[in-house]
Amino acid sequence: MKSQMFAPALCLSLGLLSASVRAADDPPADNSLAQDQAKAVAATVKHDAKVVADAAKDGAKQIADKAKAVAHEVAAASKEGAQEVAASAKKGAEKAKAAAKGEKTPPP
Repeated sequence: MKSQMFAPALCLSLGLLSASVRAADDPPADNSLAQDQAKAVAATVKHDAKVVADAAKDGAKQIADKAKAVAHEVAAASKEGAQEVAASAKKGAEKAKAAAKGEKTPPP
């Protein structure tokens, strides 16, 4: 939701910024108007920066959540693979022990 507001907010701030730049070319007779415009531009830029920061924070949280889920899946698959390897090694050790004693082992 916040990222959808980013583009319009950026356009608005750039529009106000360009308006203030044009206003700077023709300084008004009343200094308070220029100050009001500068305050408006500063407030808009500050608001837009907050929107961008919030969107970045939300995006980073989503990425972290997905990375955590993937890490859990990888850990579970690694554990399962390790258990299979351990079972195969145990069977191999039993066959080797039986072969050393001269016992006949059944085919797998």
